[in-house]
Amino acid sequence: MITATILATCTGARPERARVFLEVLAAGMAFYGIDKPQRQAMFLANVGHESGGLAYTTELWGPTAAQRGYEGRADLGNTRSGDGFRFRGHGLIQTTGRANHAAARDRLRARFHDVPDFEAEPEKLAETQWAALSPCDYWDMRGLNAVADLGNFDHVCDIINRGRATPTVGDSNGWADRLALYKSARAALGLP
Repeated sequence: MITATILATCTGARPERARVFLEVLAAGMAFYGIDKPQRQAMFLANVGHESGGLAYTTELWGPTAAQRGYEGRADLGNTRSGDGFRFRGHGLIQTTGRANHAAARDRLRARFHDVPDFEAEPEKLAETQWAALSPCDYWDMRGLNAVADLGNFDHVCDIINRGRATPTVGDSNGWADRLALYKSARAALGLP
């Protein structure tokens, strides 16, 4: 059973942030079968990295050059003026783009009641319940329980960060932080 202390250790979160997300994140993980220590360690390390230790449910906006590049990106569904900023990352894994917000809405609506329309109101994906359930849903949609069961943390990180596994170990954005969180999560969850 995951406690607030274990969640904080696994994600690098401050204790009060871990308490905010504990119940809904634990329920989401159970619902989506992220229920073995190896799966949990890989999942929580990535959630911790992507959210800055559960601190951010909306992408910090510079805008950086990469963020300016969100505007007009058809692969993200950002086809209307202002979509780049409006559909910046939301949730604990930073779902980005109009199309991805709509897809998260549709997948969550297939399983849960009262899911907001994240395309009409993208900021709703940053609310605690949806911010916590959306990474569980993404993990499930990408089949990451099976990848985690193979023990390949690098491939899990690649799929979350790059959309596909790559042959180069450690080429995911934030690799050092992800790996440090993974090592902490393994220890907290009693893995060797």
